[in-house]
Amino acid sequence: MTPTNTAAWLKARNSRPLVVGPAPYTPPGPNQVVVRNHAVAINPVDWSLQVLGQFVLTFIKYPMVPGGDLSGEVVEVGKDVTTLQVGDRVMALGGGMAPDMVSHAAAQSEGAFQQYTVVHPLLAAKIPDWMSFADASVLPLTLATAAYGLFHPDFLALELPTVPPRPLTSSSKKLLVTGGASSVGCNGIQLAFQAGYQVYATASPKNFEYVKSLGATAVFDYRSKTIQDDLVAVLKEGEVMGALAVGDGAVELCMKVLARIPGSRRFVAMAGSVMVPPKVATFVGKTSFIASALWQGMRMNAAGRSTGVTTKFVDTKDLLQENCVVGRDVFGTFLPKALAARQYVTAPRTRVAGHGLEAVQAAMDLQRNGVSAEKVVVTL
Repeated sequence: MTPTNTAAWLKARNSRPLVVGPAPYTPPGPNQVVVRNHAVAINPVDWSLQVLGQFVLTFIKYPMVPGGDLSGEVVEVGKDVTTLQVGDRVMALGGGMAPDMVSHAAAQSEGAFQQYTVVHPLLAAKIPDWMSFADASVLPLTLATAAYGLFHPDFLALELPTVPPRPLTSSSKKLLVTGGASSVGCNGIQLAFQAGYQVYATASPKNFEYVKSLGATAVFDYRSKTIQDDLVAVLKEGEVMGALAVGDGAVELCMKVLARIPGSRRFVAMAGSVMVPPKVATFVGKTSFIASALWQGMRMNAAGRSTGVTTKFVDTKDLLQENCVVGRDVFGTFLPKALAARQYVTAPRTRVAGHGLEAVQAAMDLQRNGVSAEKVVVTL
């Protein structure tokens, strides 16, 4: 008997609240599985799509099922899948907002905000029995983003993390990660530290100890007037492998710091730069945001020419390819072992905002209004 599915639908741009209603149950393709979701997490792209629509992702079509982060239990497996089986507890990244979806129906079936999501095993990882579904759901999208920027050959191309972690020494190579308490920053720090790199991060002082607990060698106040000089002072001795930039103004900071360090790799993986303001849904807010994005783009181009530092946005365009380092090596090999060994922790902290698909809209609003060192989650 075919299961009954329900989804939280985004019917059109600026349509709110999300409409909870029936959705098709889609069986898996040969290389897919179906997950019965027990928790979903909120990312800024989710509510940004609601208020900005195609300005954020030009290829999306309505109605759509938003959401990328999910965790749950595998209930059906495609005939060619060998890595997962029915009953496995997994975290996974839904592909509903990927640019290369073959059809609108396929995109709908792979959104996270529903009871049953079609998932590609490449972007799924088994989770240990002791880990809650709520905690597991915070990882997939931002972990994939951080891993892509750090390890993909088109970006920083760092050595991969290991279980146990590579030991740090005084001669370990260095990396700059801004936005250390953000979802991407938390994962970037853990991944780089467990790959054997000294990580120097920025964050708010209230989050210093938390960021250090994830593996950062040192953390600096991103609001400090001396932040650029402070980072140069700690990075100038040794080999600097570049930067993973998260946060408003972070790309320019990274560029200026790297330009001042002789012999550093002058490359910045951009994992987030212009922050979408909460009032962007208004005409004035939207106009201001677009103008800010364009202005920052021009400033970064000018900074690139003056500093000789290359920047590249983490586009994750080949995540679903079998030879992509993120799926093959991070989700497929490293993450299950690291979670089982309690070496890799779910970060940032989980904040459960409600239960049921009806709670997703309020959770999106909560995330939009701002959280610190937390990931907003809804249990199902």
